[in-house]
Amino acid sequence: MTPRQLARRSLQTRLALAYAAGIYTAGVFVLVLVLVPLVSVDAATPKGRPSSGVTTGAGRGISLAQLLTGSAIALIILVPVALALGWFVAGRFLHPLRSITATARNISAGDLHRRLDLGEPADELTELGRTLDDLFSRLQASFDAQRHFVANASHELRTPLAGQRTLLEVALADPDTDNDTLRSACQEALALGEHQERLVQALLALATSERGVARWDRLDLAQVVEKALALRRDRATERGIDITEHLTPAVTAGDPKLIESLVTNLIDNAIRHNHAGGHVEITTRTSGAEVLLRVTNSGPVVPGDQIQRLFQPFQKLAPDRQGRRDGYGLGLAIVNAVTQAHHATLTADARTEGGLHLAIRFNSQNA
Repeated sequence: MTPRQLARRSLQTRLALAYAAGIYTAGVFVLVLVLVPLVSVDAATPKGRPSSGVTTGAGRGISLAQLLTGSAIALIILVPVALALGWFVAGRFLHPLRSITATARNISAGDLHRRLDLGEPADELTELGRTLDDLFSRLQASFDAQRHFVANASHELRTPLAGQRTLLEVALADPDTDNDTLRSACQEALALGEHQERLVQALLALATSERGVARWDRLDLAQVVEKALALRRDRATERGIDITEHLTPAVTAGDPKLIESLVTNLIDNAIRHNHAGGHVEITTRTSGAEVLLRVTNSGPVVPGDQIQRLFQPFQKLAPDRQGRRDGYGLGLAIVNAVTQAHHATLTADARTEGGLHLAIRFNSQNA
């Protein structure tokens, strides 16, 4: 017998003893209530008169001594009966708990997609099952984020690492290599290294977003947008992109780092996938119980049936974007992951004249 089985039997034994003790105590209490008055009557009977007894229609009934003897025998018989009933009732109570333990053990062994799903009736054990289901859901999201990060990182880093290695091997293998050539090779290697660093940071942001919200703080989306725009206006100006903002207080609750990542990726995506002389319009406002963040940008025409692809990792629709080093196809994937983590609503529409219209609605009541 395993230690867990011993512990489980020990719990059932304790419950059975407690239940039996309750039954036995109740039995003794009832007998005391019945016998004490009879003893009092018997003690008050004058000498020479017949002692009190329980009579029946057939004549003299059971004497007090016989009643006491029978009660003692009944109490003795009640002991095993109470223990048996206590053991049975305790087993019935522990059966759902055993099912929870067995299922949780199977889930923790690797099958995180399973759930307890206890359903009705709603009691303490059902509440425990729901708590465990929530825990397994968070664990599954965390493990899935880890797997996605490893798979995406290995896939995306393979090509730049191979290119960096080839670059250095060619430079070292050439006997006529001079200082200028080596310096140029080192500069290209540094550029590839910076590209890989930005890619890893983007992958970490995606993995963190998919893991879920770790903290809920009160924040104003308008202030987050202002901070992000202050760092990106020069880049937009260099590309000839006009930025228009309509920022009014939009208070909600969420993870500040994830919300900041969502906003910066929305703005970066709107600037990166735009054209010279284009525009970006950003709006924040509160409407009833909702807080709205809307970003509209000009740019290439996006087919309506391809919009959902943009929210998957490493998906790039325009062929000329494949060779760019300033984008990895992760921006809108991060936006989508952060939106889901905050239980917000994301809508995306392709503009007829080109570009996208993105709107994210948060629940202001969370603040």
